[in-house]
Amino acid sequence: MTNNPETAANSNRPLKIMPLGDSITDGYFVPGGYRINLWHHLTNRNYQINFVGSQSNGPDILPNKAHEGHSGWRIDEIHRMSSIWLNKFQPDIILLMIGTNDMVQKYGVEQAPERLSKLVDDIFEQLPQVQLFLASILPIGEPLLNQRVIKYNQAIAYQVEQRQAQGTKIYFADLYPTISLEDLPDGIHPNSEGFRKMALAWDKAIELRIKN
Repeated sequence: MTNNPETAANSNRPLKIMPLGDSITDGYFVPGGYRINLWHHLTNRNYQINFVGSQSNGPDILPNKAHEGHSGWRIDEIHRMSSIWLNKFQPDIILLMIGTNDMVQKYGVEQAPERLSKLVDDIFEQLPQVQLFLASILPIGEPLLNQRVIKYNQAIAYQVEQRQAQGTKIYFADLYPTISLEDLPDGIHPNSEGFRKMALAWDKAIELRIKN
């Protein structure tokens, strides 16, 4: 089985994409979240895709509602369950955005990049050929928390760069600058416009990888 998006998209086998993360992946204010528009971006280019995961939500305009977004979960909580989900669904692509709750809950903030790195290690140990798109987390309206977000996102970008140099199939999706505070009604979770922007950023990251 191939894990190359272009090859899978041009074959008769749907590309299995796992949206993985917290309430932003779930779609806190907007059930389905970024997955609604991302589904249509990809399928409009004739990609055959299936979102996969143990959770399900979204409107009727989202034909495939599966995901692995868990409201309130931190990096360690996602890590604890990840092997079960990966074994069950065997995704070709993972869209991982996680760490917001670590920042908000002030849970070992300085160690968050290390926790993320261990999660990524285990993902590739279990699925060596998976393509992992690792996103920066979104802004937070509270300035002190947002400074932590910026520092954490810098660590994410560095991790991706280091792993790519070793030949790992990991790619950075920089979603932070695509979202403004006006897109975050509670300072944390996107509204419909924010999710629309997120979908565009995910789509761009995936499409750039396919073209390269």
